[in-house]
Amino acid sequence: MARTNTPGPNLEQWIEEGRRTIIEIADMLGVPPETYASDPLTLIPALQNYVSRLPFEQFEQSDWITLHSDLMSYVADFLIRRHGAHWRVVDDSTTPRGYRYVIEAAGRDAQTRRIDPADVVRSEFDNLPVEITRMLASAELTLHLASRITEGE
Repeated sequence: MARTNTPGPNLEQWIEEGRRTIIEIADMLGVPPETYASDPLTLIPALQNYVSRLPFEQFEQSDWITLHSDLMSYVADFLIRRHGAHWRVVDDSTTPRGYRYVIEAAGRDAQTRRIDPADVVRSEFDNLPVEITRMLASAELTLHLASRITEGE
């Protein structure tokens, strides 16, 4: 389907902007970039503390957009660094631009699955308070990168 009046996807730019965003956030929260790069889990305590202290009741639309974008960058980068996932562009006629960026990974069952990190973050905001670990676990489970613990195990 041809896209009119919208620029095509620039996957490399999208990837670089997301990577730069999360490195800057880590640095802002006191996690040195090289520490974060070696293990993205090192950001969880600082990011959780930061998010837990945010005055959501005072947020304006731009604040929500920035926070969602920042958390989306973290979810994606975590999946890429920890699980070898990667960004893909997929057509999506439900979006104004006609496509969306998704994360793709092969699960423990060798099946390739995709998620939109924005959906993961949006879902987390439906279950306040925001829990960074739960958000990451949700993404891992959706992509079948982790095992579900069933009752009795």
